[in-house]
Amino acid sequence: MTAIDMPLGDHITLKQLAHAIHNGFSPIVEVESMDGIYKVRFHHANGVSDLTSAEGHVSTFLGTGEIRDTLGQLGLTHGVLTFADQCGDEMIGVEGKAITPDEMLTYGTRISFR
Repeated sequence: MTAIDMPLGDHITLKQLAHAIHNGFSPIVEVESMDGIYKVRFHHANGVSDLTSAEGHVSTFLGTGEIRDTLGQLGLTHGVLTFADQCGDEMIGVEGKAITPDEMLTYGTRISFR
């Protein structure tokens, strides 16, 4: 089974991810920062998948080091760090418009897993 043939939904477990990578899956990895808590998303030809536990709960991390170690062991080499709050600052009256997911990936910070 090639990576394109693999059914990928809106979530993927580490075990499924390892299997998919072994079969040629090469996603764009997004690490989203949410005020000190991080979650991982995989952007691929069939959509976007959140990294989840076997029970389907979104996996969260307290630091990027844990993400680096986990994804690096699977063979992923890099990703994009984005921030959930990239909009404006209502505290000082700066209006903002929410950026699109594509803009978040384009202007995010490149990070390494190795």
